[in-house]
Amino acid sequence: MLNSLYERIGESAPGAIIIISVALMIFFGFAMTRITKKLRLPNVTAYIIAGIIIGPSCLDLIPAEIISGTDFLSDIALAFISFGVGEFFKIQNLKKNMVKIIIITLLEACISSILVFALLRFVLKMNFVLSLVLAALASATAPASTIMTIRQTGAKGDFVETLLQVIALDNVVALLAYSIAISVALSFGAENSGGFDIWVILMPIVKNMIALVIGAALGFVMKWLLSKRSSDNRLIISVGIMFLFCGICAVMDVSPLLGCMMIGAVYTNLADNNKLFLQLSYFTPPLLLLFFVRSGLSFDLSALLGSASSVGIAPLWAVSIIYFAIRMAGKYGGTFLGCTAAKKSKEVRNYLGLAMFPHAGVAIGLAAMGARTLGGDTGSLLQTIVLASSIMYELVGPVCAKFSLQLSGSYSNKIEDLAPVETHTDDGKQKTDVEILIERIQKIQTELPPHVFDEQSEAERAFTEAAEEHFNSINYPRGRRDLSRKM
Repeated sequence: MLNSLYERIGESAPGAIIIISVALMIFFGFAMTRITKKLRLPNVTAYIIAGIIIGPSCLDLIPAEIISGTDFLSDIALAFISFGVGEFFKIQNLKKNMVKIIIITLLEACISSILVFALLRFVLKMNFVLSLVLAALASATAPASTIMTIRQTGAKGDFVETLLQVIALDNVVALLAYSIAISVALSFGAENSGGFDIWVILMPIVKNMIALVIGAALGFVMKWLLSKRSSDNRLIISVGIMFLFCGICAVMDVSPLLGCMMIGAVYTNLADNNKLFLQLSYFTPPLLLLFFVRSGLSFDLSALLGSASSVGIAPLWAVSIIYFAIRMAGKYGGTFLGCTAAKKSKEVRNYLGLAMFPHAGVAIGLAAMGARTLGGDTGSLLQTIVLASSIMYELVGPVCAKFSLQLSGSYSNKIEDLAPVETHTDDGKQKTDVEILIERIQKIQTELPPHVFDEQSEAERAFTEAAEEHFNSINYPRGRRDLSRKM
């Protein structure tokens, strides 16, 4: 019935189908967050589930040509995600313990990948191509949910700095591992009979190095252009640069992840503030919503509940659960060994691995690209396994991340930790409990940020400031007016 309606609309207004489909994706994604919010689940989970519900596996509300025609969304989403990750590559922070961060990252990424490959290939008897690419994707850690948890709790200290730096470098390792794995898969893949070719492996690496250089150059260009522009134009230029780089990467047939991370790293080291990152983080949610909903649309529920020869001796749903469990074991074990080798504190060593579980974002984007590159049943199975496991990771990942921050002492809900004060007067007299409580409350009040809008995030304030500057420059060039009074 719906397909016939789309056909009638398409005859008179072909563009209407695209607009309606995008609107459905946005509204269903938003509606699902109303449910997951009550369950205290992250928005990513809501978006993926919404895509599954309106996709071919359930209601089939989105035409197949729209799903196939929006595969570019993975490139765009990866660009903005990786640009944000680049913010944490500040040279002054990396200089402090770069060697330790490299040791921790290499061990946690490599051990999780090795464990996944060994189990999938030799225990579950999966084919070589699928096992190799899944092992490479296992090294990726999603930064978004962990960063959001850190901001919500106000956590700080060595544990938080180590965590952010490891996650940032971890995704560099994941991209390199993915590039090598996909090259080897194309050379050895069952659907390609050309045999092994060393250039098939080397060329993507060379292309990624070229993309890195281009990204670094665009980082300098971005800083130069933005230093001479108003806030609204800064947003336009930065989005334009990101789209341009995605187009360049599409021509070169490489992922924009590493290059966009370089753009963000270069910019954050040249700029004197992080307002652009905050403005983009407030601007990009609709794009990320469409990307994750579209990922859910590609989810093959029938394949998950059935079985296929290319997944070895186990049904796909079991493979997804095993992949989910073994990657967590590898992440925790590798992080523990890495922190031990790097001689980090007991708090970092014991609990850092718990914060490395989230797996959406980068992994889903790379899986979408891998599915497009490999094609056929292998590509479909790859995306289905990663999406299914990502839903499970998003259920437990943020909880484990918050748990690790609390156990490591990076934040506390106790008032004596939030506002430490002297318990004795200058003459050595013990203060009463009431006096101590009053001093703690007064100290907390002095440390609170200025109140701008009710329930307004830091990113929203940065975005609103840019809008206010633009509004005043157009309507009141000789005087300023508070935009917040008109909102």
